Amino acid sequence: MNELRRPASGLFLSAFSAGLDIGFGPLLMAAVFTLVSGAWSDPLTSIALANLYSVGFIFVVLGRSELFTEHTTLAVLPVLDGRASISDLGHLWGVVYVGNVVGGVVFAGIAVTVGPEFGIADTAAFVELARGLTQHSLWGLMTAAVLAGWLMGLLSWLVAAAQETISRTFFVWLIATTIGLAHLPHCIAGNVEVLMGLLAGSEVGFLAYGRFLAVSTVGNAVGGSVFVALLKYGHVVRGGPGV
Repeated sequence: MNELRRPASGLFLSAFSAGLDIGFGPLLMAAVFTLVSGAWSDPLTSIALANLYSVGFIFVVLGRSELFTEHTTLAVLPVLDGRASISDLGHLWGVVYVGNVVGGVVFAGIAVTVGPEFGIADTAAFVELARGLTQHSLWGLMTAAVLAGWLMGLLSWLVAAAQETISRTFFVWLIATTIGLAHLPHCIAGNVEVLMGLLAGSEVGFLAYGRFLAVSTVGNAVGGSVFVALLKYGHVVRGGPGV
């Protein structure tokens, strides 16, 4: 309810910050991919990259910045309970989503400029990470995005229930690493990944970027809203006073 009532300017700045901060995960992935490419086995590289993927989420969630995929669950609950309207939810989603995407665009531009210049990551690494998210069928991408949104909904649910920073960090690491290891499309972190590949080379085009962003956004929203918010709310309100 506090987030739904928060002024748009504050929401946007927090969301913009989240879009910037989450980019450190994909940047570290590209850096390590550049370092170990050809030296490590594919399974070991995938495990390492999945763990690095979680870094950006830890920065965002523990830093209490606004992330669109968290609000696909918790912000839906007041609407289901009749204490907020759908327009309130739409306003929150719209402001946070735009802030996240704009922040990701800025970070991607910085990363692609600074990465090769300072030897942090090769342009080929940016392109390879982007291709891993864009070379899928429409329905395959949608289904995977629903799973990612489902996991992010569980993350927001678990973090809200956690009492200590250590337990919150563990939950963020667990969920984000799972998404990274399964290569599931997250519309905000993936926005940075795909856009870095788009800016770094010609193999990823604007059409592929737009397709990824649109499909992953819808899938993430469905996963968090339906498979977590709606089901969790349903079992709580129907579970009796002891639940």
